[in-house]
Amino acid sequence: MSEEETISESEAEEVQEEEKPEPAAEAEEPTKAEEPSEAEEVEEEIEIVEEKFYTVNLRDVWTAPRKKRAPKAVRILKDFVKRRMKIEDPKVSNEINKEIWQRSIQKPPRKIMIRAVKDKEGQVIIFPVKTA
Repeated sequence: MSEEETISESEAEEVQEEEKPEPAAEAEEPTKAEEPSEAEEVEEEIEIVEEKFYTVNLRDVWTAPRKKRAPKAVRILKDFVKRRMKIEDPKVSNEINKEIWQRSIQKPPRKIMIRAVKDKEGQVIIFPVKTA
């Protein structure tokens, strides 16, 4: 039995040694804290030619059927920015998209505050207004 105990102890030590590197690998993985800073860096990397702030009233969304309201809100938002910034295809950032879809497809917000940024290539990206 003593031989079996020593074998199991040595196996246990090997298992413990194998487990120790895993937490170190996990420590490298959490990049969630870094992601927002990367998004801000991407936003800052854009050479801003024009920046405008708007409050978009999404009241017309509520005339649509319940299961089609959030997609209609995105379309209304894009149309609003097309008219104001005089471009063909504005891009909606993930933050604005999450804000619209936050309460599901049936209940988008009534109003939304946006920041439309035009870069030197003529592309417009819609961001939420930063509250400082």
